[in-house]
Amino acid sequence: MKAILFCKRRESFNILKPLADELDKRKYKYIWYIDPKLFTEFPYKHMMHTNSLEYLSEFNADIIFTPDRLVPYWLRGVKTHIFNSLIFDEEKFLNMIDYFDLYLTPGSKFTNFFEKLSQKRGDFSVIETGWTKLDTLFSIVDDDIISWERDKLLAEYSVKYIVLYAPSANEDLTSARALKDAIVKLSSRKDVLFLVHFEEGMAEDIIEQYREIKTKNIKILDDRNISKNMHIANLLISDTTSYVYEFTLLDKPVITVDTKLKDITWSNLSASGVYLNVIRTLENRVATRNRREQTLKNYHPYRDGKSSERVVKSAEIYLKEHKVPQERKLSLFKKWKFKRAFNKY
Repeated sequence: MKAILFCKRRESFNILKPLADELDKRKYKYIWYIDPKLFTEFPYKHMMHTNSLEYLSEFNADIIFTPDRLVPYWLRGVKTHIFNSLIFDEEKFLNMIDYFDLYLTPGSKFTNFFEKLSQKRGDFSVIETGWTKLDTLFSIVDDDIISWERDKLLAEYSVKYIVLYAPSANEDLTSARALKDAIVKLSSRKDVLFLVHFEEGMAEDIIEQYREIKTKNIKILDDRNISKNMHIANLLISDTTSYVYEFTLLDKPVITVDTKLKDITWSNLSASGVYLNVIRTLENRVATRNRREQTLKNYHPYRDGKSSERVVKSAEIYLKEHKVPQERKLSLFKKWKFKRAFNKY
């Protein structure tokens, strides 16, 4: 099996890396495609990679894995979508439904939706595998380095608790502006350290405002991989991001601010209610487990860190049963959109 790992965005690196490791383990030939704008930022330089679509055509792949919405229809290979988050977005899913042969879903919430569409349309397949990105999250549960880093932070800042704040970069969804005063107040406490993780695309003025906060117990994170810090933190504060579901899978408490997410099984508050509820949650004066088991069941029931293994096995089965299909049948307008998106004109 020859595979392409197709990346148009930075966050795809962390989603596809566990899959690359699994392909390595099985001695399959693969290549990363990195959007030219991101090519210098690609962190895994020791792995075969390119920014040339022409080279991908020559690579003659059997399968193309991507968490993005689009993959060039003219490239050979089973077009396989592995999702870029755990946010269930029906409108987005419907808009990309023409473009893939195979959907590898993270949990039943997604599986049921795509299976119904598959039965209706008959031009793609659906297999539930779990989400590759979370292999990293679950593989470090008992990592001694994580314990060491947590203890180091607790000692360095002389605190009792660590809170991870990870707001959305979307201006219409972010809590970063509304919550700044509460975070200043919370990070002024002697017992709480705030780790702040900004998504790719966060407004520069927001980042600068947070960097200017002078309270002692706040640390702006530069590491793009949030998984380690999820394990370190006692509590997550966010708004409308996939991090909410990911942190919930660790069976830890979450507080969101005016979230637009569905199937809420955590505390969702306005910005004015955050301060007191953070302290109460950390001190266990409120029930923190809520209905987290529901999220585990519907969004990602797998906690074994083997989703990439299931993805590769599912790809093997699909190729054995279906072979490599001909190119997707698209309207002339959609083909034009593709070529425009990938600078083919």
